[in-house]
Amino acid sequence: MNPESLNLLLTLEMPYGKYKGRVIADLPGHYLGWFAREGFPSGELGKLIALMYELDHNDLRHLLDPLRQRPPARRRPA
Repeated sequence: MNPESLNLLLTLEMPYGKYKGRVIADLPGHYLGWFAREGFPSGELGKLIALMYELDHNDLRHLLDPLRQRPPARRRPA
């Protein structure tokens, strides 16, 4: 994990599905768990969802709080 990945969790928006437009860091735990069971998407998006799943599963979402202090610039995956 690198610091840029943590920043991306707060800026990258989910590009599809029920939670389209919501940043990865704000996806609910049950949705992250579904990906863990069914398979993460390929590429950068999948890696970030897997990282967020690990943070959520291990009750570490609070590690993102200091990064939330800055207003993030949102972006969509390429």
